[in-house]
Amino acid sequence: MVPVGLYDRLELQTTSDRHIAISCRGFPAPSDETNLACRAAKAFFARTGIDQGVSIRLVKNIPAAAGLGGGSSDAACVLRALNRTYASPLAETQLAQLALGLGADVPFFLAERPCIARGIGEILEPIENWPILWYLIITPSISVSTAWVYGRLKASAWSGELELTNEAYQIIITHLKKMPCAIGPLMENDLEQITAKRFPEIERIKKRLREAGAEAALMSGSGPSVFGIFRSKETGLWAKKILAASDPGDMFLAQGLG
Repeated sequence: MVPVGLYDRLELQTTSDRHIAISCRGFPAPSDETNLACRAAKAFFARTGIDQGVSIRLVKNIPAAAGLGGGSSDAACVLRALNRTYASPLAETQLAQLALGLGADVPFFLAERPCIARGIGEILEPIENWPILWYLIITPSISVSTAWVYGRLKASAWSGELELTNEAYQIIITHLKKMPCAIGPLMENDLEQITAKRFPEIERIKKRLREAGAEAALMSGSGPSVFGIFRSKETGLWAKKILAASDPGDMFLAQGLG
């Protein structure tokens, strides 16, 4: 898992009335207690016993439900911001435990660097010497249910319809620990087989990215976002210009972090 320079913006103002509120602009997102940012604030105050509240202003620059971890990154940001505001009542291990209770990807965004993620995402091992790459991310205008994708994955694996990457897992891990190496051959996503079967647009976008010069292309998470890897900003911008002509969806060019 690799963090990239595509950000939501959050502004927090603490209050004395125990109330947790959120307002959102940009891409659509819940403006109530179901928002992960709100849930993170509620979990922080409950865990620390701090008798206050917070007002959150959120600008969504990352599409929601797009397989990009936008909500998870918001939750991690709220946890870290509140912890700093109140002079770090929680240690890093306690923050990570709180993060895991909010979602499998939230601990990764506390780590803030490329990591090998095991378990359900809570066991994180930093990847040393990950190269500085540029990622052209495309989010097509289709809706994908993460619960549906995981349900189909389990059913397909159980029935033998789907061959998972279990055999290749250790090979991928070994190469990641020996960076630098070629990235393309290591890119696998079992969920892509499920999502792309129902939404052929996934494969079409991957093909266009490769034709535009991407070193490799893959679906992100459970989709529908797809990303292509480029070695420079210039090649990424050129590819973005080429693909914009076909209007594949929302496009973002972001540099990898860490």
